[in-house]
Amino acid sequence: MISLKLRALATALFLGSAVAAASAFPMAVPAEAAARPAVGKLLQEAIRLAGSGNTSGASEKVREAEAVGGLTSGDQQAIEQTKAYVAAKNGSGATGSKAKFANDYNAGRFREVVGEDADELRKAGQYDGEAELVVAQAYYQMADYASAIRMLRGMHGQQPLELLMSAAYKSGDNDGMRVAAEQLIVDYNQPKYWSDLLTMADRVAGTPENTMDVYRLRLLTGTMRNADDYTTAAEVALQVGCPTEAQGIVQKGMDAKLLNDARTVRLMTMAKAQSAIEAANLPKEAAAASAAKTGDADIKLAAQYWGLGRYQDAQGAAKAGIAKGVTDTDLAQIRLAMADIGLHQRDAAVHALSAVSGSAKPGNALLAHLWSIYARTH
Repeated sequence: MISLKLRALATALFLGSAVAAASAFPMAVPAEAAARPAVGKLLQEAIRLAGSGNTSGASEKVREAEAVGGLTSGDQQAIEQTKAYVAAKNGSGATGSKAKFANDYNAGRFREVVGEDADELRKAGQYDGEAELVVAQAYYQMADYASAIRMLRGMHGQQPLELLMSAAYKSGDNDGMRVAAEQLIVDYNQPKYWSDLLTMADRVAGTPENTMDVYRLRLLTGTMRNADDYTTAAEVALQVGCPTEAQGIVQKGMDAKLLNDARTVRLMTMAKAQSAIEAANLPKEAAAASAAKTGDADIKLAAQYWGLGRYQDAQGAAKAGIAKGVTDTDLAQIRLAMADIGLHQRDAAVHALSAVSGSAKPGNALLAHLWSIYARTH
């Protein structure tokens, strides 16, 4: 007997349509996502045909996918998942309790799925992880997000995490969204969720320095959203005394064909003028920072060096500042970690960030955590 495949029955059926349409977090049909485009396109069509009741046409598309040369493990896994989905749709893939479970889910009888159907599977010893996710999705379909989240928090895998993130979004559970996004980035190599993490960080960034770090991470992770992001990032860079970095941000916005108006021209002119002044004054600032008894000027200098791409100098300035003592020790550790990351010294960066407490400025703890995730995944 063919079992109800988690991704084929539940995820392809549900995540590929309802969640993607209902939330701000796009989710791919796993059969398509796991396979190469040549195979995934055929499997996506098979899922569409099976969903509309044309299971014979769906089976033919699966056979075409099987005939594609050089199948990878991802192709084969996606094919098996789609086969199970097609089988469930035509009633040949399950019997007894599992058949009713599948039919009720497909028919939208979600209360039966989470109630008597799940109970029958438990009695029959057939309530496995696959069935558990189907039940969680049924709760989601019923808008019982709390029950869905409770079940999903104990599950592993990309699809449960994506569903958890969507359920958390629907219920306003920011902590649940953050945890799911972080796991998707760190454990499943899904960098697209950086955008969601950084959007949440926008709300609590606090200081201009923290706001600038959010934009720096957006630039590094390729998650700048629009022209306003580039403009605001450049303006904040000017505000925190990094005009050369601001100039580079404006140029990136122009290269992306998002910045091309009169405001852009004015911003670029201002950034260039201040950048020239920065270049002329930087040796004097470095000498003054070196002579200072405290390290605050060194930390500011480290940020400037980082914006110039001079990571070795940034690291030296940050270490010098920390050694002398600074007003904001958390920010100093973040600047050191940024320099470490620029030098590809990831372990050193994570170690530096572990010293950030956030006791004085909570935004520092958040940014340190985000920089740590970046260090561990790049």
